[in-house]
Amino acid sequence: MRLLLVEDDELLGDGLKVGLKQAGYAVEWLKDGTLANHALKTEHFDLIILDIGLPGMSGIAVLTALRKRGNSTPVLILTAYDSVNNRVDGLDAGADDYLVKPFDLDELLARLRALVRRSTGRASNLIEYNDIILDPQRHRVTKNDQEINLSQSEYQILYYLLSHTGKVVTRQKLEEIIHGWDSDSEGNSLEVFIHHLRKKLDRDLVRTIRGVGYMVDKLS
Repeated sequence: MRLLLVEDDELLGDGLKVGLKQAGYAVEWLKDGTLANHALKTEHFDLIILDIGLPGMSGIAVLTALRKRGNSTPVLILTAYDSVNNRVDGLDAGADDYLVKPFDLDELLARLRALVRRSTGRASNLIEYNDIILDPQRHRVTKNDQEINLSQSEYQILYYLLSHTGKVVTRQKLEEIIHGWDSDSEGNSLEVFIHHLRKKLDRDLVRTIRGVGYMVDKLS
């Protein structure tokens, strides 16, 4: 899942970026509302964490503009103001959830998992595909009850493909997920990661759609 973090507090933003990456998200971090608004016009994200008090353009203004463009990406807002009015303003502007600072990283991750569940129509955090089970909470993948050791990039690719079964995912999208803006990924090509997933899980799991990208077939 590619996530946009918009937070101008250096210490908090750095800590969140590290924690979110460890949880398996491909994180892009911006510290200015105007830059975030531009990024959201030109790039695709699966989740957004948006601080309300931002330089350049407020979080509420960024969120309002996002929804006016018809973009329904799940948004969790962060606020330092624990008042009903601030929470109501954020939710009325189109936020899907909110957290009041300070907060616990585990709670943030749980709320993000809930947003993903709702956006994908799943009732459980677990993603099950035949004998493969992906557990986002534990960052764990098993096949026939045996844990499969995946690299961070392999996990991110599998997570995205299994979350979008039956849909072709472009090479560009997957490359954004594993490389991002300032990626410290393993440096291998997308084809290498796909090859590893097939070898570790099932050679027929990921189909190549020539000239476009890859897909995992929807289960009947």
